[in-house]
Amino acid sequence: MDKFTFSAIGRAAKMAVIGTIKTAGDITQAVVEVTRDVLLTAIGGATDVTVAAEEGASKVVRGAIHAASDSGHDLGVVTTAAVRGTVKAASEVGADLGKTAVAAVDGAVKAAEEIGADAGVALKHGVTGAIEAADEIGADSVKAVSDVLAKSIKGAKDVIKAPFK
Repeated sequence: MDKFTFSAIGRAAKMAVIGTIKTAGDITQAVVEVTRDVLLTAIGGATDVTVAAEEGASKVVRGAIHAASDSGHDLGVVTTAAVRGTVKAASEVGADLGKTAVAAVDGAVKAAEEIGADAGVALKHGVTGAIEAADEIGADSVKAVSDVLAKSIKGAKDVIKAPFK
């Protein structure tokens, strides 16, 4: 049982990711899609999509990591995919990608600490997921997300290196 209380979106993400892990063949792509969908649902109707994306991204990623922990699935794979999914969702609604990436990576690190996992590994996989999503969106997005992560998250600069630059 979790030692803290999830928000409704965190619980929804956790349950969706657990279901995905149990049934999907391609776990990575399935987690990207389910975290994207959960965040898009949470953002729906928000007047300030950037604030909603930031707040939601952290909660979705935390839920996904707890799901991986509970189901015994690889935390690195789920972390990368969950952050990727939330950044993709932010792009689709026009939210600030950098702010969403920072919130998602921060959520990954916090979730790792909550479950007793290596926060450094969560940081590495979270940054990687954010950069991968930005790369799918476009070259300008990669630079913007990389710059914001490097300035905002301690240790992210060490993770960001070629071929991401």
